[in-house]
Amino acid sequence: MRQEKRERHAKILATLNDASSVRVAGLAHQLGVSTETIRRDFEEMTRAGLLSRTYGGAVRALSAHAQAERQSLLQAERQRIAEATVDEVAGARILLIGSGATAVLVARQIAARLKDITVVTHSFAVAAAVGVNHLVEVMMIPGLYHAAKASTTGGHAIVFLQSLYADCVILGASGMTGDGPSHALPEIAAVNTAMMGRAARCVIAADQSKFNQPFSTRFADWPQVSTLVTDAPPPAELRKTLENNRVKLLVA
Repeated sequence: MRQEKRERHAKILATLNDASSVRVAGLAHQLGVSTETIRRDFEEMTRAGLLSRTYGGAVRALSAHAQAERQSLLQAERQRIAEATVDEVAGARILLIGSGATAVLVARQIAARLKDITVVTHSFAVAAAVGVNHLVEVMMIPGLYHAAKASTTGGHAIVFLQSLYADCVILGASGMTGDGPSHALPEIAAVNTAMMGRAARCVIAADQSKFNQPFSTRFADWPQVSTLVTDAPPPAELRKTLENNRVKLLVA
């Protein structure tokens, strides 16, 4: 498989980690290719058991093989991001953490390296990962259960957050453009925005596949972000935007 196609397939699977389904037209626009190219990608990936075709789009495959394949994408890069993120927030006493694969890796690093802190999250996977350390207090944000993300969302979550204070919030992103970080799911984006409003500073932990990828809901402006932890230098225009908005860039 040519490198360009391999990277495109990785981005499609990364998108399906954030949203339970994708549309041909939307992916073609995001990736800058034709709808015919995306359809061919879907056909190849369906044969490989990585996704299942639907009318006009695709959904995540349910097989264990597909789950393992998606989790292996950029695993080493995301592990470095997680380690650097914990270095960045090591002095915090109260942490808010969002959902997503990178957030879970961050949670595992917190469990292994930190103690006497409180982690507040809406992600059941994050709570389980942190909870193995009995010296870390874990608080779950209440709300409606979102099955695709194994997280709580909705009004109850946002109201709960209004009474909370945190030293720092750690969030992932489906995409990052000059406008700011965005998420494929509006429900998750709304909780991200609420969490940012209750933290003294915000760290975005996201890998290079998210660069210049616009998604449906922007949950922050760059001036609201203190630090971006990623695994490769951003494209020139995005990097300039980060510099102009005094966002600290950490390349793990």
